[in-house]
Amino acid sequence: MEDKQIVELYWEREEAAIRETEQKYGNYLTQIAYNILSDWEDSRESVNDTYFKAWNSIPPNRPEPLRPYLRKILREAAIDRYRKKHRFKRQASEYSLSLSELGECVSGGDTTEQEIDRRLLAEAISAYLKTLSPEARGVFIGRYYFMDAIREVAAYHGMSESKAKSMLHRIRKGLKIHLEKEGFFV
Repeated sequence: MEDKQIVELYWEREEAAIRETEQKYGNYLTQIAYNILSDWEDSRESVNDTYFKAWNSIPPNRPEPLRPYLRKILREAAIDRYRKKHRFKRQASEYSLSLSELGECVSGGDTTEQEIDRRLLAEAISAYLKTLSPEARGVFIGRYYFMDAIREVAAYHGMSESKAKSMLHRIRKGLKIHLEKEGFFV
């Protein structure tokens, strides 16, 4: 079923919308959640939360295409679940590994001032990504947005893992230099 038809089912408040969404995007969403959570049960719960949030947000929203809309909802739900579950402990997952790799470029924090600066930081990162080749940008986004394992990123782009690691290292190094020029210091 096409996205427009699925969205129309949501607008008509038909429960079939959830079934069609599950059928079309269930595996895709579960894999993204698993990359963040490293736990199949939590991943399924995050996907179910995504369906619930989609049900409550369509209408008034009419997303087109549906896939990125669901992906955004899912990432927020999975990251929230990850943070709640791991407040006091660390567990290896693609989410935590990818964040630790970016740690040399961007420092974390929860102060009000840092929250205000996050928008500027996001704009600076976006500007840097626009300077990269489409392949390099795809590798970066696959690793740090979708939290895919390096082997998955490499396979998707038809390159060796060592090339992907090397490319990510160069991108992070360039990002750090770019962010320092923009006034962001680690």
